[in-house]
Amino acid sequence: MTRLFAGSMLLLSLAACNNSTDAGKTGEGDTAKAATETAVSVLTDAEKADGWLALFDGQTTKGWHKYGGEPAGSAWKVADGALYLDTSSKKDWQISNGGDIVTDEEFENFHLKLEWKIAKDGNSGIMFFIHEDSVKYEWPWHTGPEMQVLDNEGHPDAKITKHRAGDLYDLISSSKETVKPPGEWNLAEVKCVNGKLDLYLNGENIVSTTLWDDAWKKLVAGSKFVKMPDFGTYKKGRIGLQDHGDMVWFRNIRVKRL
Repeated sequence: MTRLFAGSMLLLSLAACNNSTDAGKTGEGDTAKAATETAVSVLTDAEKADGWLALFDGQTTKGWHKYGGEPAGSAWKVADGALYLDTSSKKDWQISNGGDIVTDEEFENFHLKLEWKIAKDGNSGIMFFIHEDSVKYEWPWHTGPEMQVLDNEGHPDAKITKHRAGDLYDLISSSKETVKPPGEWNLAEVKCVNGKLDLYLNGENIVSTTLWDDAWKKLVAGSKFVKMPDFGTYKKGRIGLQDHGDMVWFRNIRVKRL
């Protein structure tokens, strides 16, 4: 019995050592997982205290709806703390049960921050100052300017001036190219205060302009939006994410009213 007891104790000791080693590995994994979860968390206490509002809870499409008023389509899904477009079922140039989605709330002076990544050869966009009247305006981009989301390496639009990632779509090219390759996260920011518009991509201010003045009207007149008389005229509106028929992911979507 003594030998059996000693042998058992030896086996238990070895098991404990192995479990301790495994626990260390698990701990490292948990740390990495925690870091990932932190990266896609909603808001920190400091951000809340500073006035930031979460536009995406990391779990549902709450706070968003399809442009025109219907609930967000089922093709807009959530996984790993990210909102993404499932493109498994295409319909014309968009996705079946997808469509452009917009915030339930409207914003005037604001600072928007979000992360996005695009699939290879993909195209999407971040729109703002959208006036939601689907009877008068068929698409949100009939009123709302757009910060381009694009795979600059593979999508044909990248060959068109003012259509590359980070550009104020069809209006102003980025002053420098800071976009990351498809499949990697980019931090985008849209800040507008009393008509002063700034776009940031990965920490760099890449577009700066003034909305609604004569120079802006001239800019619009020289773009594809010239036949849309109300484009870029609204000083308050919804924020939108575009369904352009390609896989795209968004996370950490937050806004601060200014």
